[in-house]
Amino acid sequence: MNRFNVRVYGILLNDRKQVLVSDEWIRGMYISKFCGGGLEYGEGTRDCLIREFIEEMRLRVAVEEHIYTTDYFQPSAFHPEQQIISIYYQVRALEAIQIPLQQVPFTFTPDQLKQYELTGETESFRWIDWEDFSEDSVTLPIDKKVARIIKERY
Repeated sequence: MNRFNVRVYGILLNDRKQVLVSDEWIRGMYISKFCGGGLEYGEGTRDCLIREFIEEMRLRVAVEEHIYTTDYFQPSAFHPEQQIISIYYQVRALEAIQIPLQQVPFTFTPDQLKQYELTGETESFRWIDWEDFSEDSVTLPIDKKVARIIKERY
C-alpha cells in the first residue's frame, strides 16, 4: 500500500475578489475545500490541476503561482495510514464558468443528486466573498492553513 497521497489544489479568485470552493458530500461527510484532487501516476502537479478542473468543472485554467506545499505530517482524514502531501497553486480561469454555482453550501442540483445516488458522493461549487472568506470557510486542516496564507498574501 502506498503510504503517501499527493493532492493538488487550485485557488481561483475572480475579478470581484471572491474565492471558489467545492462543497462535497464524500464518505459520509460534508466537506468544503479548494478545487482539485489526487495526483495520478505519471502526471505532473500542474497537469493534475488542469485535469481536475476540467473533470470537476469543465473549466480550462492556467496554473500560475505556487502558494504552498505541506511541510508537516498530516494523516489522511479517510485513510489514517496514509500521509497527505498537498500542493496549492493560484489558478486563472481561461473561460467563463458554465456549470451552475450555488449560493448556499451543500446545495446540489438534480444531476448532482443523481451522481450521489450512483456513487454515494457529489459536489457543488460556490463563490465566497473575500470579506466573508476565512479558515472557517474550509474544512480540511491543510486548507485552513492555506486560507490563512492567502488572506495574508492577497
